[in-house]
Amino acid sequence: MSDVELFCEKSFSGADQEIVDRFVEFQNALIEADTEKLDEILSDDFRLTQAPNRSQVKGEFISEIDDGSMDFSKSDIMDPTILFDDDESASLISKVRLTAKVYGRELRWISDTVANFRKIDGIWQVVGWDS
Repeated sequence: MSDVELFCEKSFSGADQEIVDRFVEFQNALIEADTEKLDEILSDDFRLTQAPNRSQVKGEFISEIDDGSMDFSKSDIMDPTILFDDDESASLISKVRLTAKVYGRELRWISDTVANFRKIDGIWQVVGWDS
């Protein structure tokens, strides 16, 4: 059983489904602390925004997953919507309930999430995650 659940009554197809699948794959990699998979999924210019004054680049983010500073254990993705800017850039907008140990504190919260994607060499990569 996966620790990532998708709660959604609508069905997806085509590029929409690819993006939803990629976001689920991203969340699974977080939970499994699979830094190799995260390196593959996240673009080189990836940026995580956690608060107005807190953001991280790809290397910092992956390092904190790797050293256990951020230890995700559950992700519930609720009613995602996919919006396309063009054929090679899109955003997934959703509420995401996350369970994690962050800097030693057990937390569970619901995030208004925006994950930005760009198609690079035919593969969707996460370029930004506003959580």
